[in-house]
Amino acid sequence: MSEPVFGRLLTAMVTPMTEDLAVDLDRAAELAARLVDEQCCDALVINGTTGESPTTTDEEKADLVRATKEAVGDRAQIIAGVGTNVTSHTVELARQAEQAGADGLLVVAPYYSKPPQAGLLEHFTRAADATDLPVMIYDIPGRTGTAVETETLVRLADHPRIVAVKDAKGQVVESAKVMARTTLAYYSGDDAITPALLAVGGVGVVGTSTHFTGRRMKEVIEGYVEGRQDEALTIYREILPVLTGVFAAQGVVMVKAGLAHQGFPVGSVRLPLVPATDEQASTFAELLDRVDL
Repeated sequence: MSEPVFGRLLTAMVTPMTEDLAVDLDRAAELAARLVDEQCCDALVINGTTGESPTTTDEEKADLVRATKEAVGDRAQIIAGVGTNVTSHTVELARQAEQAGADGLLVVAPYYSKPPQAGLLEHFTRAADATDLPVMIYDIPGRTGTAVETETLVRLADHPRIVAVKDAKGQVVESAKVMARTTLAYYSGDDAITPALLAVGGVGVVGTSTHFTGRRMKEVIEGYVEGRQDEALTIYREILPVLTGVFAAQGVVMVKAGLAHQGFPVGSVRLPLVPATDEQASTFAELLDRVDL
């Protein structure tokens, strides 16, 4: 069985912004501590898509890693998103993240370019060769346009620092095939399919709704791992409206609206994203108030 190398419950953290949409490092530190201490996160993914990485500068990315690592100390791991569609830039960001204190790297498949599998293999290998940090591959063809195929993942598993996959491909059988042939730790990249992935050997989740559902999702994961599936399923069904409701718009948009509703505002989003509409925000707020979190 695969080991949960980054723990079981990870949250892809939003990036707090000031009123003028500058990165708010103080609030980022507070949010990181909140997610670890109140939502039971074992690790945080910083500078991922939910962290608005397409719109933050390299300097801001490094500052965010430093600020969040200082905030959580040894209570949780900080996984830095470093993926771009330029291999040399990804390598540069990987080295920068290591210097800033990251505990691991999240590397997404190069987007837009639609490289062949040979290109994906080389891209991920070079990223993993760039530092001494463990690497989680992010497979999300709905965003990147290219899936990391089963045989490519099996080959990448031979690299000593490629240890995990954030799986948002939605093909549980293919994921099960990779898990059967490798020791890669599989984390659900889609909150709502976490139990399905756990059932075939997954180890946890990199969540978005876990800004709110972390404590309950941890119970779901531990229930499945410890053989209490009925109990875990009951909790899962209770929180399912939030697991799906957070994606009524882009995840970061709904998370920021939800945190504001809970009295923990983290600012707005940078273009081309726009804030949640009043209807979206009120609907999600009602879910957060109604569901036992």
